Parts: sequence; structure tokens; C-alpha cells
Amino acid sequence: MTLRTERLRELRREIQRAGYYPALVTDVLEVALAGEEVRAFLVHPETMFDRTEVRRHITTLVLTSTRLLVAHVDDLPGDHPQGSVNAAATTEAIPLRQVRSVGLTHGVSDPAAYTQGAGGSELTIALSWGAVSRIDLEPATCPDPECEADHGFTGTSMPDDLVVRISAEAEGPHAMEAAIAFATELSAATVAAGA
Repeated sequence: MTLRTERLRELRREIQRAGYYPALVTDVLEVALAGEEVRAFLVHPETMFDRTEVRRHITTLVLTSTRLLVAHVDDLPGDHPQGSVNAAATTEAIPLRQVRSVGLTHGVSDPAAYTQGAGGSELTIALSWGAVSRIDLEPATCPDPECEADHGFTGTSMPDDLVVRISAEAEGPHAMEAAIAFATELSAATVAAGA
């Protein structure tokens, strides 16, 4: 069995283990992969609670030698109030040379007792490739307390393409290990793509 086949099988097993429409998630990812070899992956299922409903979501990140694939599958309300739930599956393929930043925030419980190599209690992976930006605006102010003029707005524009947070407490040590392994592979791949 080749490495290519084994990594793809591992990805399929992890999608199956997540248990959220595994056939749909696998199919949309394999279309996006277009036969390219899987180098690394991260499967991140989430359940969100609203006041009136429970919604599920899965984000799957797949790294190939040339691209980062991002797949989102979400529950959508059905056409009829008592009818079945629908789902939307979206994939995006980002060439590695276009990944602008990989931000990693390591959360650590009791940092005074932390020992090297112990790992953290959570990891947040923030990725930017320039597809989405968030603009935060606020009224501009004037240093003159007597001024009544409208000075417009001031604000900041920040990249906001993708943020995934993994918690060892909520999702278990397996999820943290997988997130760290993926983040390491992605960081190395973006260095190589930028060279």
C-alpha cells in the first residue's frame, strides 16, 4: 500500500469517526482533491447550540503538496418545519503560495507547571489567504472637546479567512495531537511554498 493510499484511508476513517454526514464530506473532498496526494489533514466537527435549535458543522482541512483544501458542511433548515434537515457542503482550494499567514495560539493551563513537550490544552489555528477581511469601524473622535463636527469613521481591516479552535478538554487528546501535527505540516508547507 502506498503512502498516498494510506493517508487517504486515514482521512476517510477520521471523517467516518466524526460521524457527521461522512459520505457527503468524503465525496466533496475527493472532488476537490482531484487525485492529489494527501500530506496531512484535520477533521474538526462542531455542535452549536442556539436557543431554539442544535446545529452541526464540520470543517475539514486537507494539505496536499500544492494546495490547502478547506471543506465546510453545515446543517440548514429543511423546506418544511417538520421536514428533514438539509446540508450545504462547500470546498475551497487555496494554492499554498497564496497562504499569507498561519497563526497558531497555544492555550496552556497552569503555565508555571508546564514542561517542555507537554503540549497545551488548546490550539487555535488562524489562516489567512486574502479571501475574507473583517472591518471594525467606530466613530472618529476629535481632541477638541468643543468640536461638534462629524469626523466620520475610523477602523481597522483584518484578514478573517478561517479560525479553528481545538480543545483537549472538550475534544480529547487525540484531537489536540491531530491539530498540532496538522499545524506543523502546514507551517512547513507554507515555508517551502514561499521559498
